Amino acid sequence: MADLDELKVAKNYYVDVPFANQRFQVKGCNGLDWGMKKHLSNIFNPKTGKTVMFAFDHGYFMGSTAGLERLDLKIPPLAPYVDVWMATRGALRTCIPANLTNGVALRVTSGSSMVQEDLSQEVVAVDIEDAIRMNADCMAVQTFIGADGQLSSLENLSKVVNAGFRYSIPTMGVVAVGKQMERTDRFFKLATRIVAELGCQIVKTYYCDNFEEVVSACPVPIVVAGGKKLTEKDALEMTYKCIRGGAAGVDMGRNIFPEYSSGSDGTRCA
Repeated sequence: MADLDELKVAKNYYVDVPFANQRFQVKGCNGLDWGMKKHLSNIFNPKTGKTVMFAFDHGYFMGSTAGLERLDLKIPPLAPYVDVWMATRGALRTCIPANLTNGVALRVTSGSSMVQEDLSQEVVAVDIEDAIRMNADCMAVQTFIGADGQLSSLENLSKVVNAGFRYSIPTMGVVAVGKQMERTDRFFKLATRIVAELGCQIVKTYYCDNFEEVVSACPVPIVVAGGKKLTEKDALEMTYKCIRGGAAGVDMGRNIFPEYSSGSDGTRCA
């Protein structure tokens, strides 16, 4: 067993050296089949390799979030401005017209709610057949590195990755940050690398100090969560720093729908 005292952060991440195995526009995806690459091209712009995702999956554990009481009214008008919807199957089927051509990042795990103290206990709630029926471009799995639910969440991720490989649908591993976790570059280097090495094709995480090192250590593209509600100026500045630091895009939620109340703890979603 590894000795935790010997678990040290590497000193050289070669942040100025481009990713070596890069012939496809999405980092680390040269070895994938045509179907996977097609889905990833629906997420990441083939010309830039970047994406703008819009997360409105908050209701799966928060209920009717302020600003998202009426998904049918608030979400469809934003279609021309975002590349990808990140949402639950219930929200997509009931409120998003099927003739909109945005990519789909389908939330496939659930199980906890804001009325519980421990939010880290989730299950795979959407099977691969329904992800196929939803024409999902990737399946989003919440992971809880360092929390009580770490093992089960990584098992969920592995199950979804395995199913995704069978049917050529990418998986996005979402790094959750609970109330007791430090939002440090050391934590994010650990969490993003674990999630990537378990086989997902996209990692969603948060911006932090030394972010370019987090990106360099992760062999798949990182998409940055918007996190808590910011001023418009601060949100744009954070986005600029993310992209400059090597992120492949952002997945904004509360920083897009303006009526959101910043009083919620909001430690799980964008």
